[in-house]
Amino acid sequence: MELAEKHLHLQETIARYQTVAVAFSGGVDSTLLLKVASDILGKDKVLALTVSSPLYPDFETAESQALARQIGVRQLLVTKDPLADPEVAANQPLRCYHCKKALYQQLQQLAAEHGYETVLDGSNLDDLDDYRPGQEALKELQIASPLLETGFSKAEVRALSRQLQLPSWNKQAFACLASRIPYGTSLTRERLQQVDRCESWLREQGFTNYRVRYHHELARIELPETELPRLLEAGLRQKLVTSFKAAGFTYVSLDLQGYRTGSMNETLLEQHEKTD
Repeated sequence: MELAEKHLHLQETIARYQTVAVAFSGGVDSTLLLKVASDILGKDKVLALTVSSPLYPDFETAESQALARQIGVRQLLVTKDPLADPEVAANQPLRCYHCKKALYQQLQQLAAEHGYETVLDGSNLDDLDDYRPGQEALKELQIASPLLETGFSKAEVRALSRQLQLPSWNKQAFACLASRIPYGTSLTRERLQQVDRCESWLREQGFTNYRVRYHHELARIELPETELPRLLEAGLRQKLVTSFKAAGFTYVSLDLQGYRTGSMNETLLEQHEKTD
């Protein structure tokens, strides 16, 4: 199916609803969803629900507010502390399921209180390619995922976003900070802030795709292959080491496999293969 056809299919899918609340992070997926929903249903029939949480850096909230203003849709900021849930803080492999279920239950309640009948989520086809137990929580709560329903890949989301002149079209994919910490290592506000501080440094230096994985005293940096040489330049490398040590790490390493989403799930896949 051509992109124009998928765009039409997405519009038709969203048109089935009277009013919607979009779980809006300000990322490329939820921004496209919010834009198309506001175009089809009208801005007064769409609400953006944005979560403020220790699992997300503050700049994400600020960027979401700018995007919501640009699109012209009302936005509500929802304060949530997932770390108060022992199932989330323990950071076992089903962490994302427990976190998503509690969060989307809250979003459904808020949407209903403000008169919006359906909560929409920005999942796309690429989200099915990795271990994502949170998807099961969305199914159980009957959260609608129009991009997934209409078969949009991440690349197609970016392409349509570019056509619609959304500034988010080439924004880095961003997962919650908990995904930087290995399963079985408990989540604390301090550890999340440590990762956030280091990733903010990389962002300030102009790196576009990155992850800082937490391994207690060790920080493991993932960058695309094209950006590895720049980080190894003597001046910048020394500044990085100084900054990361100031954030609380003793050792700083560079992952030679490079940037990849879901690398913390690799141990789960290895364990699964061993038991098959």
